[in-house]
Amino acid sequence: MSIKSFAARIFAKIVHKQTQKWAQNPVRAQEKVFQDLISKAQNTTFGQDHDFASISSHEDFVQKVPVRDYEELKPYVDRVVAGEKNILWPGKPLYFAKTSGTTSGAKYIPLTKESMPEHIKAARNAILSYIHETGNAKFVDGKMIFLQGSPEMEEINGIKLGRLSGIVAHFVPNYLQKNRMPSWETNCIEDWESKVEAVIDETLPENMSVISGIPSWVQMYFERIIQRTGRKVGEVFPNFNLFIYGGVNFEPYRAKFKELIGRDVDSIELFPASEGFFAYQDSRTEKGMLLLLDAGIFYEFIPADRFFEENAPRLTIAEVQTGVNYVLIISTTAGLWSYNIGDTIAFTSTDPYRVVVTGRIKHFISASGEHVIGKEVEEAMKAAQKETGISINEFTVAPQLSPEKGLPYHEWFIEFAEDQDDLDRFSELLDLEMRNQNSYYDDLIAGKVLRPLVITRVKKGGFKEYMKSVGKLGGQNKLPRLSNDRKIAGKLHELSQLKE
Repeated sequence: MSIKSFAARIFAKIVHKQTQKWAQNPVRAQEKVFQDLISKAQNTTFGQDHDFASISSHEDFVQKVPVRDYEELKPYVDRVVAGEKNILWPGKPLYFAKTSGTTSGAKYIPLTKESMPEHIKAARNAILSYIHETGNAKFVDGKMIFLQGSPEMEEINGIKLGRLSGIVAHFVPNYLQKNRMPSWETNCIEDWESKVEAVIDETLPENMSVISGIPSWVQMYFERIIQRTGRKVGEVFPNFNLFIYGGVNFEPYRAKFKELIGRDVDSIELFPASEGFFAYQDSRTEKGMLLLLDAGIFYEFIPADRFFEENAPRLTIAEVQTGVNYVLIISTTAGLWSYNIGDTIAFTSTDPYRVVVTGRIKHFISASGEHVIGKEVEEAMKAAQKETGISINEFTVAPQLSPEKGLPYHEWFIEFAEDQDDLDRFSELLDLEMRNQNSYYDDLIAGKVLRPLVITRVKKGGFKEYMKSVGKLGGQNKLPRLSNDRKIAGKLHELSQLKE
């Protein structure tokens, strides 16, 4: 055992003990975070506008601070971007994480001297948690690759601006610098396809032990390696045994990854966002990710089925239940207050508090009142794949309310890993599992309001072409799993092969 791996195991044990302290006292941990946030932001513009000085409880907070999304918080953010101090949080941010917006174009998410270290600590602790549980620290001696955005940054009114993954690249600890790949020069390549080729050039000769990134883009990296070498990824990198991912559910990709690698590898799931690092997988045997309750983030949870009510309940960690779909609301040391990040989660455990990401509150299908969410289509896909052994590369779902003939239906755009001649059984299994997952969908099928789902096969590389056509190829960009309209579907039809 190397000195580095031995030290990692000792450090992992220390961090585990620290984690247990707050994980075993979750309500107290959140109360402390809440009081610290209110106290430190009292004299900011936002704090004065919302009378933070008189807030002493969550009930007070609910009365004075409404839930907002980025568009509603934007007047304050614009003042921060303009260079003003003490608007949302004391002083000025260290960085802005630039993300894709909706009606307002780009979004600028502040990262402060208090919030930025929490991103780094959470990513580190996720790996240390794995080491503590498994005793496996050998991978720290190998090379580690993190497929991410460019670390190059712009500047706006004295504040640096970039993609979160690129900003994080500036904070890689010294003891990992020699292990970390790709090189700075390669990481700065903007064109994703060129970047992947350069990453392969650098990594093929190396002892790769850890690979991290969004599954769809790591899959592209793996496929290119196989094209280059004619060998499975696990043969090219015999010591590759840990895959770290976040941002999307890995289950639809798991079978394909095993095929590309040639064997199973351990994985760690993360729940990071520009707005905060919320959770990481802390157990190989328990479902869900440990919600980080002492990381400068105060959480509120709104039942998703009541989210659009005028006075929807805003629950604290002490009030949640397992198995309920909640919209995640956050207040942070970056100055985001009762902020709706758009993600929905469900608790798998309350001792400790573990969550799974179930989708996006804006990404659903309810064109006929069915309110299908991301978790349901992913579970249905997982079940159909398991039953048939069919592997897929990517998929998304949209409603078709005006078909040329017959009843409306849900259209599943699927890029299969291999050509499939007969998809009747696969379609039947998908539809049956969807009916099991969602009683409203089942009622609509039974009542002949909708007909069973229809699969449209997307040609090989079609989803990559789509993402490229909308300027979102690579990096941290993710394909929406669901749409309630036909915007994505219309473009994909241009890339489709044969409608079933």
